[in-house]
Amino acid sequence: MTENTTSAEDKFTANVSLRRNDAQHRYELLVDGKLAVQAFFHDLPGHIDFTHTETGEDFEGQGLGKVLAHFALDDVVATGKRIIPHCPFISSYLRKHEGYEQFVDWPER
Repeated sequence: MTENTTSAEDKFTANVSLRRNDAQHRYELLVDGKLAVQAFFHDLPGHIDFTHTETGEDFEGQGLGKVLAHFALDDVVATGKRIIPHCPFISSYLRKHEGYEQFVDWPER
């Protein structure tokens, strides 16, 4: 499990932690120990395929999904794998943020 308590986009005062949970096949963002956002993936040979992202009702509209996306994508790049963004949220994040272009294999529509 990869874990980090900071992110370049971490701009709030709450106790936020980020981690990769391989047993559940998801990246997680926790606020004060409570699961707030999760990005699900399939770990494939050479790729991480993001399937969907969920934000808890109490945590919507706070920008937490962006923090988790940044952490998850940086983690994939650090492992040397490529990104497949089937998840609409992750796909949207990638289209709006530079620096990941050479690591993405866009799925066919």
